[in-house]
Amino acid sequence: MKKSMNKIMTLLIAAVMIFTFAACTNNSKEGSSTKADKESSTTKYPYTAKDSKGKEVVIEKEPKKIISVAPSITELIYALGKGDELVGRTDYCDYPEEAKKVQSIGSLTDPNVEKIIEQKPDIVIASTHFKDDVAKKLEGLGIKVIVLYNADNFNGVYDSINTLGQIVNAQDKANELISSMKKKTEAVKEKVKGKEAPKVYYVVGFGKNGDYTATGDTFISQMIEMAGGTNIAKDASEWKYSLEKIMEKDPEYIIISKNFEMKNQFINTAGYKELSAVKNNKVIEIDDNLLNRQGPRLSEGVEAVAKILHPDLFK
Repeated sequence: MKKSMNKIMTLLIAAVMIFTFAACTNNSKEGSSTKADKESSTTKYPYTAKDSKGKEVVIEKEPKKIISVAPSITELIYALGKGDELVGRTDYCDYPEEAKKVQSIGSLTDPNVEKIIEQKPDIVIASTHFKDDVAKKLEGLGIKVIVLYNADNFNGVYDSINTLGQIVNAQDKANELISSMKKKTEAVKEKVKGKEAPKVYYVVGFGKNGDYTATGDTFISQMIEMAGGTNIAKDASEWKYSLEKIMEKDPEYIIISKNFEMKNQFINTAGYKELSAVKNNKVIEIDDNLLNRQGPRLSEGVEAVAKILHPDLFK
């Protein structure tokens, strides 16, 4: 039981670490590029970036040694074609596969400051769990630190891509990625448009330690709605819910992580096993990294949820 609860709490940390970043306005340019077009897509250094706390960070030159303190940021760095510049990542940064070869600097909440310093990074890019005292220590040593996150807005992922593209001098790639993600997301929304939206509950944590889910103040809740579902917890906040409320609203679908082996325990636990979704075999496992990480695969997450709720539309 202790092992199971540890897995649940690890998932909770992974989901609450829902991070993102800042400012998406540019779209990919179509047709042939002029010299001026190419110049405009190249970051002019020094470049001033504003992080999610409103702090302005001056990037003096193109970063060649980057440390990521969030899985979503690690994924974005690779998606922008800058994986070779990554010299540090957290224990949780496991995608893409090549990221695992990069030196780990520890956990999300307590990274190893000494290991970070040893890498002599040009910039450290962190997210919501990065502690202020760690940031101040690094900044005191002359290391640039920028914190990027936006836990309550799906469009924050586009902001993060745009900002990160500017920081690492990969704006063309950033524009392409934003365009591709928007295209996939809009295609899903168009498919489910006008269809009946089934009631959905997304499991983050459950049991004696409490019930946790993607409440209405999270971008995951927005993803459920975009995928053609109705999030039963959209009227709640701060990830907190209760078994009583779940039973009262009795969702038609329950979505649960396949990465933490939670389903079997969930469907066999008193209270939860009485839900209609459990009885009707509508407890569906998903790669929760497609939902919890506000990175380049987020549009895939919208599509994955839509395929669960509206399988006939994706045959």
